[in-house]
Amino acid sequence: MKNSYLIICGKLYDGKKDELQPDMEILVEGKFIKEVGRNISIPKDVKIIDLSHLTVTPGMIDAHIHSDILDWRQMSSNLAHSSEWFTLAHLHTAQRTLERGFTTIRTFNMSVKGFGLVDVKKLINSGYFSGSRMVVAGHILGTTGSHGDLTQAIAGNPELADAAMSSGIGNGVEFFRETVRREVKHGSDFIKIMLSGGFYTPNDSPVDQQLSDEELEVIISTAKGLGKSVTAHVYHPPLMQKLVKFGIAGMEHASMMDEETRDMIEKAGIYVVPTFLPYDEIIRLDEENLSKKPVEFQTKLREYSEKLKSGREIIVNSKIKLGYGTDLVTVNQCYESWREYDSWMKSGIDPFRALRAATSTNAEILELDKYIGSVEPGKFADIAAWSKDLLSESDALSSCAFVMKDGTIYPALNNQF
Repeated sequence: MKNSYLIICGKLYDGKKDELQPDMEILVEGKFIKEVGRNISIPKDVKIIDLSHLTVTPGMIDAHIHSDILDWRQMSSNLAHSSEWFTLAHLHTAQRTLERGFTTIRTFNMSVKGFGLVDVKKLINSGYFSGSRMVVAGHILGTTGSHGDLTQAIAGNPELADAAMSSGIGNGVEFFRETVRREVKHGSDFIKIMLSGGFYTPNDSPVDQQLSDEELEVIISTAKGLGKSVTAHVYHPPLMQKLVKFGIAGMEHASMMDEETRDMIEKAGIYVVPTFLPYDEIIRLDEENLSKKPVEFQTKLREYSEKLKSGREIIVNSKIKLGYGTDLVTVNQCYESWREYDSWMKSGIDPFRALRAATSTNAEILELDKYIGSVEPGKFADIAAWSKDLLSESDALSSCAFVMKDGTIYPALNNQF
């Protein structure tokens, strides 16, 4: 027998309208939203959920999460763990994000050869475990020694580093053609590539090009041929411009954006998931948190601080389609997805733009907008509620007081139901 619920909202943000609508009600039948409005006729045997003291939204979506990180303070020992350990870490993260009101996450493997992440997704979908809905890439694709190759940390031991290298790391057109096909075969929903270097890894730079043009072209064309989108880790404007020309679907970070590149991205309709939070320590100069990052991370943040600051301003004032993602690998746990909202608001972004990014826009990016991302009839009943003011309190998404996914109620971290 299907459960039926009538949810009474204090205020409703539906994922599409830039307003908080008062006195709205949501009728849920089974997994789906049946009706949204005021004074809904109450069916027989419906259960009333009184959230009149809360602000109700769609379940939030984090489009860039490192779910294989069980505890950021143990990142230095990641290469010592088994594939099974990482599989359990993915499950742990999905459970922690769900109780925080993020009913869907997009994630990928960084450190292992196996496809345990895909198994976690399947087991959650089958109901064996609770957890956020997962959109997954089995492995990040990158070249030997690139930002995606975490064995940089043990490069002094070549035999061990080569043995520990993720199966997404390699070189050459044929390697990447075969790897894309293998990723899709084993259950990847999208392809994630490392085009440029990064801030966390010790032996590269954010301005490096780490895939050749030929490798980049074959990854994107092979993925498109298999019906999969590609998103790229990238910082440097010339590399962003190259991605536009090659027909990339999206970009992650893009933190050193310039005006010429912004214009190209806007015109092409490419999305950007800007992941503001990992760079806040240098943009707002928080020396205490900055000191918690690895030395090479600190050094590169200081080196590129001015480009990061100007890039942030350009992104904030752009018309780029922005997705919401966190990319937490240091200082905060990866499942603390609310913190990115705090960063967006403190960066001057309108709260409705941030809320839309974390709901309906992210649903489009994940190609799930037929099913999630808004509160409207026919969508899955993914619903969250918050005790703080979403428009004035930058930490409001830390206050999840109710969470429902697929019409099932789960314990919320700050339960008020």
